[in-house]
Amino acid sequence: MKGIAYLSRKLEIKRNRGLLRYKYYEQKQTAKDLGISTPQGLEWFAAVNGWCTKAVDNLADRLQFDKFDNDQFGFTEMFQQNNEDILYDDAILSSLITSCSFIYITRGGINEADDTKKMRFQVIDGTNATGEIDDFTKLLTEGYAVLERDKNGSVITYAYFLPGRTEVYTKGQDKPIAVEKFNSRYCALVPIIYRPDAKRPFGHSRISRACMDYAKSAMRTIKRSEIAAEFYSFPQKYATGLSNDAELLDSWQATMSAMLTFTKDDEGDKPTLGQFQMASFTPHLEQLKATASMFAGETGLTLDDLGFVTSNPSSADAIKAAHEGLRLTCEKAQRCFAVGFKNVGYIGACMRDNVDYQREELFETKVIWKPTFSIDASMLGILGDSMLKLSQIAPNFITEETLRRLTGLE
Repeated sequence: MKGIAYLSRKLEIKRNRGLLRYKYYEQKQTAKDLGISTPQGLEWFAAVNGWCTKAVDNLADRLQFDKFDNDQFGFTEMFQQNNEDILYDDAILSSLITSCSFIYITRGGINEADDTKKMRFQVIDGTNATGEIDDFTKLLTEGYAVLERDKNGSVITYAYFLPGRTEVYTKGQDKPIAVEKFNSRYCALVPIIYRPDAKRPFGHSRISRACMDYAKSAMRTIKRSEIAAEFYSFPQKYATGLSNDAELLDSWQATMSAMLTFTKDDEGDKPTLGQFQMASFTPHLEQLKATASMFAGETGLTLDDLGFVTSNPSSADAIKAAHEGLRLTCEKAQRCFAVGFKNVGYIGACMRDNVDYQREELFETKVIWKPTFSIDASMLGILGDSMLKLSQIAPNFITEETLRRLTGLE
C-alpha cells in the first residue's frame, strides 16, 4: 500500500490542472494580454468566452442514462434511493471536466439497524480524490478523498480507502474518527472515467489543451475587437493650419458638437479639417470565425453550436450528419461511463449484502442509454416503414423494448 501521505501528494500534483479546467468551464479564466494592441489605460479590460462550457454541456446533455438491463443485483433500487436524476448527471459532468470523478459509497444510517441495507452514494469531483487503480476492473485498490475543505482550500476532513475498509480522519489527528468495514476486495471509492487508455488510466478531459488554446485566442480577439469598436464608433479627426494663438477645443466637444466655427487668421489663411480612416471590424470577425472552426473541429460541434449561423434550420437527418463526430464521441462516452456505474452498483451490492461478489458475475448486466438524438416527425415516419418491413421478414425482431431503444418513446 502507498499510504495516505503518498496519495495526498499525488492529489495535490494533479489538483491544479483540474482547477484550471474548472476555471475554463465556469468562464473565470482570462487570456494573457500580449501587450501589443491594447492602448495604455485599457489593460484591465478582459473578455470572456464560453466555448469550453458549450463543449462540455453539449456532450453531457446528450448522455441520458436509461436503466440497468438484466439487473440481477438490484442496482436500480440502490441508485433510485440516491436521487438518480441528479447523481448520473453530476458524475458525468465532473468526469467530462476533470477526466474522472469518484463516487463514495457508504451505508446510509449506519447506526440504525433498519437502514444498514440502504446505500448512500456521494459524488466527489476529480480535484478532491485519487487512488491506485486496477487496470482490469477499473476499481481502486487504494484511495484517498477530501470530504471537506475550509474557505482557503485547506483540508479539514478526508477519507482513506482500503479493500473492505474506509477510514475517516480529521486534520491534525492520527486516529480515524470513523471506520466502516465491509466484505469486498476493492475500495468503497469508485472512479467514473472519461476516455481512459493504457497510458492515462484516469482518462482525458473534454477540455483539452487545444480547446483551452482556442478559447484564449478567441478571448484576445474579442478584446481587440472591443477596443477597435471604440475607434470605429468615434473616428479620430484632425485639423491642420491652425494659428498658434487659436483656442484649443475640448476633444469631447469637438466630437459631439453639431457645428464648429473656424475663422481666418490675420493673413487670411484658414485651417484644413480631416478624419482618419475608420478601423474595420471585419478582420476581427473573420479571425474569430476561423478560431471557432478549429474549436468546432476539435470538439465535434458545428459553427451553429458556437453562435455562427451558417444556414437555414436543418432537418433531423442534416443535424445528425453535421454532428457525426459528436455522435461517435457520445457512444464512446457511454461505454466508458457504463463501466463506472456498474462498478458503483457492484461495490454497493457487496456492502449491502456483506458478500464479496466476483466482479465477473456482472457480465450479463448491461447499461442502457437513451438515444443521443431525438427524432422528429419525418424521421419517425421513415423508421415506421423500416420496422414494418423488418417485422414482415423477422416477426419477433421488433419488440416494444427495441422500439423504445431506437426512438426513446415509451
